Amino acid sequence: MPASAVSPSRPASWEARLQLEIRRVGGRSVLARREHRGPLVVQKPFYPEGEGCVHLVIVHPPGGIAQGDVLDIEVDVEDRAHVLLTTPGATKWYKCSIGSSQQRVRFGVARNATAEWLPQENIVFDESRCRLVANVELTKEATFASWEILCFGRRAAGERFANGRFEQRIHIRRDGATVWFEGGVVRGNDPLLRSPVGLANCSVSGTFLIASEMIGELPLPLLREISPRGAARCGVTRLPEVLVARYLGDSAEDAKAYFTSLWGVLRPSLCGREANAPRIWTT
Repeated sequence: MPASAVSPSRPASWEARLQLEIRRVGGRSVLARREHRGPLVVQKPFYPEGEGCVHLVIVHPPGGIAQGDVLDIEVDVEDRAHVLLTTPGATKWYKCSIGSSQQRVRFGVARNATAEWLPQENIVFDESRCRLVANVELTKEATFASWEILCFGRRAAGERFANGRFEQRIHIRRDGATVWFEGGVVRGNDPLLRSPVGLANCSVSGTFLIASEMIGELPLPLLREISPRGAARCGVTRLPEVLVARYLGDSAEDAKAYFTSLWGVLRPSLCGREANAPRIWTT
């Protein structure tokens, strides 16, 4: 049979979409609606900390984002509902010889609702060309927490991010007004990777964002006493409606452990709940 007649094992690229709606029913936060197209699904809801907060694990069965793939995740959280979303493992951004791959995340968080988007790390392979975008719309008294951990190259395999392009952007609005906007581009072998005002030869960077109208009440001195393991750098900044924590080092595990420690202090103040790590993080 000629090669042209053989069906490929996967399409040239995936276009996947997942839409979720979280609703408060009595004292329970429930997954009221889920729709998906392509290989992007959510596991059954979990309630490890009681009915007020639902935990959801978003799964991308192919296991990585390849050339031309586009993943869209849309989450609407209605009044007084609370959801924590995570992923089962690292997101791998594979090599792209042409074009790019994308993940676009959108959150709409209603009054007195809380959304926590705490995915596991992103591994940016050498020669990948990828774009990571998040847009968040908050209403009055809504709370949003999110972290992103980026691993440039696969250091354990001796791979550096020598070629390619990584773009990241996050935009948070409250009632239509911007409270946080950040964007950046890292190119393979860019001097920024080595510069002391850039990544300073570190292979892992991370950002933890909290958007809340209660930011002024958070214990900033206590947060600044928390530090990551080893020689990694960190910092915590408080703005009127956003708290930002940064990590710069060489370990995704240490970055997540650092952010988890901050989360343990922040979460009771923000939503009256102790930090309860998803079980998937330990499997």
